[in-house]
Amino acid sequence: MSQLCPINKCARTSRGLCDCCQKNLCLQHLSEHNALLVAELNPFTDEINALGNRLSTLNIQNITSNHHQKLQQWRDDCFKKINYFFERKCQEIDQLINEKIEQHRKQLNEISLKIADRINAQETTRKDIDSLNSSIAHLKTEMNKIEQICFTIDTRPLVIDDSFVVIQKTTEHEIDLSTLWRAYRTIDRPEDSFLSLADNDQHLLLHLNPNLCLFDREMNKVNQVLWNQLDIQDMCWSSTLDQFIVLGRKTIFLISENTMSINEVKAIREGDWLSCTCSDTVLFVSTNELGSSIVEFALVPTMKSIKKWKSPITCTKDNYIDGIVYKNENLALMIMNDIKKSLRIELRSASNLDYIWSIPLDVTCVKTIPFRCCALTCNEWLIVDYETEQMLQITKDGEIKTILHYYPRPYRATLFEGNKLVIVTTDSVLLHSIQ
Repeated sequence: MSQLCPINKCARTSRGLCDCCQKNLCLQHLSEHNALLVAELNPFTDEINALGNRLSTLNIQNITSNHHQKLQQWRDDCFKKINYFFERKCQEIDQLINEKIEQHRKQLNEISLKIADRINAQETTRKDIDSLNSSIAHLKTEMNKIEQICFTIDTRPLVIDDSFVVIQKTTEHEIDLSTLWRAYRTIDRPEDSFLSLADNDQHLLLHLNPNLCLFDREMNKVNQVLWNQLDIQDMCWSSTLDQFIVLGRKTIFLISENTMSINEVKAIREGDWLSCTCSDTVLFVSTNELGSSIVEFALVPTMKSIKKWKSPITCTKDNYIDGIVYKNENLALMIMNDIKKSLRIELRSASNLDYIWSIPLDVTCVKTIPFRCCALTCNEWLIVDYETEQMLQITKDGEIKTILHYYPRPYRATLFEGNKLVIVTTDSVLLHSIQ
């Protein structure tokens, strides 16, 4: 016996089973359901076209420039070592000849003194004359040999195989901070050192009063420069500029990784800054005020302001943006409510500040020290909570993954080289190895 179409007010006989709703529908409603499904294909076409356009406009040079720079640095270092070796061997040859010349100069002086003695005394013998004549003849022979000196130099070709430079695809793996190992390296922080830190693949930048200090991957100090400016609000690394950016309260400084030179960006004196972060093209800076703004600065060809996001797009008038961190086209914002003294983390799109997710945190903000977070692998985040002496690992979907109690009290953290966690505490900087 046939049955009616289950759609409300439809008196037609059902003719087939619809896959999407598992109902026996009439031909008209089957056709409508099919049209709706087909309509859902159109956005896919638009997305594929957009992805295709994005792929066709990718700048290979921009993507690979940082890696090319590393190879260039390796080549320059090799050239320096070869040149140093070459100079050392040239000096070795010169030294051998100089030693021979000095030996003959001493002999020449000795003969000259003997002759002078005989002349002053106005007395000599045939034996003296013969001896002097023999000595001079021998010295002439030896000096002739100097001009004809030759060396046997054995060289071997410099063999460079592929193991000298290994290029591997990096595969991010999720970090599990619940099994964080004990710190294996500790650096003392002098009193009045600023808390901020920044890193790239090679080096870590810290302020250890009174200097800005550069450390290598094992936390060995490799360079430093006296910091005689005012407060340091935040730091970040720009791969585009190939320099560290140090954020003062009113000014922005560029720090050369190679020379540690400090250069103020004099064109930028717009406001009271609090936090900063970098993408490949833009420096994002949050302002130190209620209803914080986010200012975008183009990095090249010169650093200049290109956009300013204001409240309420950034946050409401009773909020501060304590920290801002860029990763994979997104911005993580640490937002503190000045009235409730509450704290939350929000993830926004870096291009338009569209809201993605938010997590309220069980923290009462008593002190005036800004709360910060750092990016982890797999689009996860780490919040440093100095009030409760905790660190919170947040998943890419905005869920609390791990709560790690940490002592001494943590204030700042960064993931260094992908498998090291650097944590700034009250009076020390600790380096952890992570899995």
